[in-house]
Amino acid sequence: MKKILLLVLVLSTSFYGFSQDTKFGVRAGLNVSNLDFDGTSLANNDHRNGFVIGFFAEYSFSNAVSVSPELQFSAEGAKPEPLQLDYIQMPILFNFKLSPKMFFNIGPQVGLKINKVDDGIRNFAYSGVGGLSYNVTPMIFIDARYIYGVSNIFDDNLGIEAKNSTMQFGVGYKF
Repeated sequence: MKKILLLVLVLSTSFYGFSQDTKFGVRAGLNVSNLDFDGTSLANNDHRNGFVIGFFAEYSFSNAVSVSPELQFSAEGAKPEPLQLDYIQMPILFNFKLSPKMFFNIGPQVGLKINKVDDGIRNFAYSGVGGLSYNVTPMIFIDARYIYGVSNIFDDNLGIEAKNSTMQFGVGYKF
């Protein structure tokens, strides 16, 4: 019984220690996206303006490094209606401090397409994310990100290859 109580005490103390460097927040912004075709593109491949909204957690490893898993809705793709793609995405960003208020962000992202089915476009999209964020105050930040797909968004049997390419401009609030 004493060993169990000691184990519970040690675990609760360690969880308390990790939770001190954890922040939660919300983020919203503007997307400017397009499809990057390999080879011949469609005649009308205009960019699409959309939005992104979601929430995140930020776990600090040190003063200079943290990780931020996010869950967000993002309107991407291209302007023609068949190419307008809406995703629920989960980026996992590693944040590196460049100055007291500026951070460099990089990491992978997976997206689940939610608006259409059986349209020749894959349901999962994999991307890489890179960006900069600036802390206006300890709770409010602005950021800019570039997201580039690492996987083809079209089904293999179509013979078309394209990847998502998105610029995001956002603002966030940490609780």
